[in-house]
Amino acid sequence: MRFVLRAATAMLAACTLLAAGCKSGGAEAGTEQQGPVERTTLTVDNQSYLDMNIFVLRSGQRVRLGMASGNRKSTFTIPSNLIFGATQLRFIADPIGADRLPVTNDITVSAGDEVQLMIPPV
Repeated sequence: MRFVLRAATAMLAACTLLAAGCKSGGAEAGTEQQGPVERTTLTVDNQSYLDMNIFVLRSGQRVRLGMASGNRKSTFTIPSNLIFGATQLRFIADPIGADRLPVTNDITVSAGDEVQLMIPPV
């Protein structure tokens, strides 16, 4: 139990630090953008040996993005219907076969952002 709690705490700390590394890929100030909606992505660097189901949580709505395999990087597209301007999101990395659900702090995400999430080895 201590191992799982320690791993969840380490993951939460790492996610919080990497949330600050969000990069905006939006249009330059003063230009109007028309056409398709910008693609907003989440890149998960899963340094753990456990495979993780990745979810995004917005206002109580939980949407599965996919599975991040252990010891690999995976990129997921965040559905555009979850993002309205600057939106507060949380990400859940649910280890397959484990009983804990580590959750990040709220992260402000805008259309076109590239969010990075690192899951440390446990």
